Amino acid sequence: MSRNLFITGTGTDVGKTYVTGLVIKKLAESGAQIAYYKAAMSGNERRADGTLIPGDALSVKEVSGISQPLEEMCPYIYENAYSPHLAARLEGGPVELSVVREGFRRVSEKYDYVTVEGSGGILCPIRYDREKIFLEDVIKCLDLSCLLIADAGLGTINSVVLTAEYMRAKNIPLVGMIFNRFHPGDVMEEDNIRMCEELTGLKTLARVREGDWELSMDVEELKVLYR
Repeated sequence: MSRNLFITGTGTDVGKTYVTGLVIKKLAESGAQIAYYKAAMSGNERRADGTLIPGDALSVKEVSGISQPLEEMCPYIYENAYSPHLAARLEGGPVELSVVREGFRRVSEKYDYVTVEGSGGILCPIRYDREKIFLEDVIKCLDLSCLLIADAGLGTINSVVLTAEYMRAKNIPLVGMIFNRFHPGDVMEEDNIRMCEELTGLKTLARVREGDWELSMDVEELKVLYR
């Protein structure tokens, strides 16, 4: 069975998918068999035959270079760029945790490390009808610890601390933070990171600059985050 890690973000558009690709790329370069998994993916384009392309999964493949088939990466794919609960309400096919768990089990049996990416921020509703499923339910169902991705810029102190406190209140283990869109020497961004560390007690594991194609983190330290 694989060792696993969940990657969440402080919100939409913080670069979570891009950083996830760099994390997977670093692991893959060590020679391990690596997989990506995501419970539900919204905002996807269609192929000429009408089938949906899992865009985040394709992006991760392109960044990381892994050969895992797209078909293994996400059981629920929606066209509308909405939260999965709303996309499913409009398009049909609401998320079932049993399906998510089974897809994850199959991937876990084939690969050494599985990186699971969340949708949006930690409070993103995955399903909200007769059954209510949030990201925290997916995390607990798959028994995952979490890595937090945040933008290094203005406003990140608030979003990081609120996310970390919410996750602690829900007994979701956090192993550390990675800051994206970091500009070395930027006094505000340096202070943002320092304040986030002090207010959350979490360690900054890497700082990713625009256009980086390598994660500035030792691969053995990265592997330790997976359980």
